[in-house]
Amino acid sequence: MTSTKDRTARWHRYWDKKSRNYDKEMKFFDRHLFGDSRAWACGQATGKVLEVAVGTGLNLEAYPHDITLTGIDLSDAMLDIARRRATDLGRTATLQQADAHRLPFDDASFDTVVCTFGLCAIPDHTRAIAEMIRVLRPGGRLILVDHIASTSRVARAAQRGLEIVTVPLGGEHFLRRPLNHVRAAGFDIEQSQRFKLGLVERLIARKPSTT
Repeated sequence: MTSTKDRTARWHRYWDKKSRNYDKEMKFFDRHLFGDSRAWACGQATGKVLEVAVGTGLNLEAYPHDITLTGIDLSDAMLDIARRRATDLGRTATLQQADAHRLPFDDASFDTVVCTFGLCAIPDHTRAIAEMIRVLRPGGRLILVDHIASTSRVARAAQRGLEIVTVPLGGEHFLRRPLNHVRAAGFDIEQSQRFKLGLVERLIARKPSTT
């Protein structure tokens, strides 16, 4: 039986290898599917910001200049590219290796938590969302963008077929719906948008303030 440690190591190797072509692949999807979602998400981040699954840093240029940015990713190869990108952009950011299932930060550490196109590939996305919620301060904003289960029955059938290959290979899921978990956590959903046959969803949710 494959242990959790072995699965994590395999996932790590997969994304290290994936880093070689990741930018080219994602820029194709940005043009044809995701649209302006990166700018939409990052442009609304404020204060002390955490980006979970920062990858190669494709979002770095979309953030306002007056934020304090921390980014985490499991893949060291992805992070190497992100650090070079940050240097080229003149962007100050703390970029570190970490597991989204166990974020190495104290409770209520960030004003904004962002994750774009990452929850689809994190093995336990509910645990990752719980960690994002934990490190977000009361009144802080959670900003998520991802591809999700389509509103089209035909498209969902195709997504199920894809998962037969993509889940074992790289942990890539197509039928998740992060909004449901965020709403169940008691967050106030400030914005929720779906487009491209409901394949893409982006949302902004606010963590309830303590009384």
